[in-house]
Amino acid sequence: MTDDIYQIHLGSSPLLISLPHDGSAIPEALQERMQPQARSAPDTDWHVGRLYEFAKSIGATILQPKYSRYVIDLNRPPDDVSLYPGQNTTGLCPMKQFSGEPVYLEGHWPSEHEINSRIEHYWRPYHHALKTQIARLHFLHGRVLLWEGHSIKSRVPFLFEGVLPDFNIGTVAGASCRPETQNAIEKILSEQKRFASVSNGRFKGGYITRNYCDVADNIETVQLELSQTTYMDEDSLQYDDAKAGHVQAVIRKFFDAVL
Repeated sequence: MTDDIYQIHLGSSPLLISLPHDGSAIPEALQERMQPQARSAPDTDWHVGRLYEFAKSIGATILQPKYSRYVIDLNRPPDDVSLYPGQNTTGLCPMKQFSGEPVYLEGHWPSEHEINSRIEHYWRPYHHALKTQIARLHFLHGRVLLWEGHSIKSRVPFLFEGVLPDFNIGTVAGASCRPETQNAIEKILSEQKRFASVSNGRFKGGYITRNYCDVADNIETVQLELSQTTYMDEDSLQYDDAKAGHVQAVIRKFFDAVL
């Protein structure tokens, strides 16, 4: 099922995977208003769709957008309230890149009217699809695990100091899932030696993780922010099948344990 905004693979298990920063398309007219280095959408969560492809075999529903977070960030609230007050971050229609450099050429920023138009055209359809699939899977199973798949460069001084751990689990400080779910994930990470990890560190969970959880009604949400060095080459942006295989094996253990 595909339209101009997103594509969705319909699965039958309680697992719903959302990849809100997987898209990299930017309309040509918008590119012309951007700084040259921003036109290639450098802050994309590169190849996460490919990384999570394996989950189709275990019945996951996977939702992937077409467009870049530079068009609109699907993991930000529509009122653009900061998710991390007091820290550097990027907004609903980002004005800065992760490098700290501007996205737009001087004087070519989006107006309030344009931002509202992007919300209606890009943001609302994706979130309508999320709500629809949560409702469908909850009806089928009485429970849903909404897994937010993200990745980012290992070093982004504008956002955090030093080197990011390999696996960054976000559960809104434990509020977005059952303790048993978080404990199962952390146990798997503690039993392996390849990857460094942290829970609810710099990335505690974005808007989707925070907004769609309803633990009392068996709707759990978990965000995984991966360091891109774990499955690709950060310089060439090339996917590395060997590296990715190790990451997929750990994520598969997460899903097996929780589901």
